Amino acid sequence: MMNPYSIYTPQDRKVAYFSMEVGLQPEIPTYSGGLGILAGDTLKSFADLSVPAIGVTLLYTKGYFHQEIDSDGNQIEVPVEWDPSNFMTLLTEKVTVDIEGRSVLVQAWVYPVKGITGYTVPVLFLDTNLAANEPEDREISAYLYGGDERYRLKQEVVLGFGGAHMLQILDHDNLQAYHMNEGHAALLTLELMDRYQQDLDKVKALCVFTTHTPVPAGHDTFDVDTVRDVLRDRFHFEDLGHSNIIDTDGRLNMTYLALYHAEYINGVAQKHGEISQKMFPEYRIDAITNGIHIRTWICDSMAAVLDSHIPNWRQDSYALRNALDIPRAEIWEAHQAAKRELFDFIEAQYGISMDPDVLTIGFARRAAAYKRATLLLRDTERLKKIASRSGRLQILYSGKAHPADAEGKALIQEIHQAGGQLNDDIKMVYIPNYDMYRAKFLVSGVDIWLNTPMRPLEASGTSGMKAAANGVVNFSVLDGWWIEGYIEGVTGWSIGPRRVKTETGPAIHDVRETSAAYDALDADDLYGKLEHQILPCFYEDRSRWMNMMAYNIALNGSFFNTHRMVAQYVLEAYFQ
Repeated sequence: MMNPYSIYTPQDRKVAYFSMEVGLQPEIPTYSGGLGILAGDTLKSFADLSVPAIGVTLLYTKGYFHQEIDSDGNQIEVPVEWDPSNFMTLLTEKVTVDIEGRSVLVQAWVYPVKGITGYTVPVLFLDTNLAANEPEDREISAYLYGGDERYRLKQEVVLGFGGAHMLQILDHDNLQAYHMNEGHAALLTLELMDRYQQDLDKVKALCVFTTHTPVPAGHDTFDVDTVRDVLRDRFHFEDLGHSNIIDTDGRLNMTYLALYHAEYINGVAQKHGEISQKMFPEYRIDAITNGIHIRTWICDSMAAVLDSHIPNWRQDSYALRNALDIPRAEIWEAHQAAKRELFDFIEAQYGISMDPDVLTIGFARRAAAYKRATLLLRDTERLKKIASRSGRLQILYSGKAHPADAEGKALIQEIHQAGGQLNDDIKMVYIPNYDMYRAKFLVSGVDIWLNTPMRPLEASGTSGMKAAANGVVNFSVLDGWWIEGYIEGVTGWSIGPRRVKTETGPAIHDVRETSAAYDALDADDLYGKLEHQILPCFYEDRSRWMNMMAYNIALNGSFFNTHRMVAQYVLEAYFQ
């Protein structure tokens, strides 16, 4: 009998893309934020461009979490209920991984990502929830970023060892690149080293590693004794021959493990590439700036306008440069339709009425301290005076804090309290449970997309790209992608100076204290530009505002997309 999986032509696949999280559609809760959405967008562009790839991730039977916000601004986490059989097919093949001396059975679900021409990229979702496993092992693939350090390490064993083994039994014999999207999958390098008799050159030639953040929390490390207990015979540090894999705290560092075994390494924006090169000076770090999957994130009303003027924009993202030829009134009306749709959603879901004629600022991303969500609210009295003098304002916030991130949860409470201080002078709403569904409303429906990270911690920041592709104007700190995408007063506005003094050295570290010194400077610049440039432009020079919308679609939408990004990976990383 023919193996049903053969329809995916495993012998023809050349690239295996490993990611701890993947966001493909709102109903599949296997993502938490930007890393997972980027992975999903990348896989969609693989399919659109007929790149012979396969994705590998974990299933997360209980998802990340559903977020609720109570009347005091407290985040409440609720487990997600979903049935993978509604979206993907369970394969009959199974593999085992050794965890704490036990054999743990791993099965795989396959989800087909279909490209615009019909080419399909399969994504394998690994799952340990089998009756044959011990109860604690059945839970390994239950929660995204849940549990303690040992739980995370077990998940990475399943992703790295289990994923590499699953590809092998599914006959993916001709892979030329194993792409690790962040260090979570780094254990696959040990599987490959065993497979190729410790031939480091062979393994390096196969491995591609993308690092996504200078923030220490984004680089997994594990106590060496815990690693030895969980991996047992699979972990032989003395055979690795490279002391830097263990960091200065005596912990196994997954980023260092990936770096050591990868021939091609990159950051996710030009600035982030420079920062990463300073962090890891013993390696050559390239830079491929992130992008978004354009047809996933363009709202329906803007898509209709593009269809009438640039009919091939879905196939050829670069064709969006021709948006400069679209009559500005059509772009404006498409945006107003998206804005009304956003406000209708808010009123239906939360009973809050917003005014479509008022300039609306959107800030939506993971609630983490370095993203400085409250910079806009640093001086609420000044903000109210600005709104009374220069034009009315509305503010929309959204974003989840990690369940263990007390600082992130405190930020949500602080925003909630600031809303009370603004009273009726400036209407402000915190939209709970930020996900792909709500994100599409927000990135297309607000007028200004605000981003205020501490430099140089942003790395990339794809939400601003989604907004720009919809003609929404960005107002952002000069970090990540915005350094490459901004033209002051043309595609948007900058916040604060272009460069700050940081002591970025060879170790993964936290530069928040250095960047925090710029809070007052950045806030003052934010308020000044909002009062004297942004609000006057929106209310008094609408033709210029509409030109800025067109420039965003044409200049930023045509470049900051995963079609361009994937083409770079193909040429520079996969098939050199």
